[in-house]
Amino acid sequence: MEDSLHQDAIETQNNADLLISEKEIMSSINIVARDIKAVIGDEVPVLLCVMKGGLMFTAELMKRIQSPLELDYLHVDRYRNQTQGSSIHWRKEPDIDLQGRLVLLVDDIFDEGYTLQELIAYCSAKGASKVLSAVLLKKALAKKHTEIVPDFIGLTISDRYVFGWGMDYRSYWRNLTDIYAVSKS
Repeated sequence: MEDSLHQDAIETQNNADLLISEKEIMSSINIVARDIKAVIGDEVPVLLCVMKGGLMFTAELMKRIQSPLELDYLHVDRYRNQTQGSSIHWRKEPDIDLQGRLVLLVDDIFDEGYTLQELIAYCSAKGASKVLSAVLLKKALAKKHTEIVPDFIGLTISDRYVFGWGMDYRSYWRNLTDIYAVSKS
C-alpha cells in the first residue's frame, strides 16, 4: 500500500501544473507581512500556526513582521490524507493562554472556510481580545460556504487541488518550494 501511495505521489508531481513560483510566493508574503504590521501596530500578537500546512508560511511570515510576538501552534485536520474534508479533528491545542490576547491564525489555504470558522470560534471562546487570520492561498470558489473571510490573503487561486509550500498531496510534497496543481488530465 505504501509503495503505491509513494508511486502515485511521484507520478502526480511529475504531471502537475506549476501554479505559483517561489518568487511569487515570497513577494506575496512580503505584502501580507506589511499589511499585518500596519494593523497590529505596537500590539504583541500570538501567532498560531495551523499545522501542518501553515508551517512554511508561518516561518516566512514571522521573519518579516519585525515586532515582538509570541509563537505557538495548533494541530487540526479535516482531510486526513484524503482530497475531501470532513469534520475537524483536534490533535493539539495551543499552550499559550489566549485570554485578552490578539491572536493571528496563520494557515496555508482557505477554501470553504469551515476550519477557519471553527478556529476563530475556538480562540474567541478562549478569551482572545481579537482574532485575525492570514492565509497564503484563497481558492476562488463559485459557491460561498461560510461568512468567514481571512483578514490577510497572499494569493487567490482557481479551485484546484494544490500541493507544495506546506500543502500536501496524500501526505507527500509539503517540502516543495513552488506550488503545484494536480493535473486536470
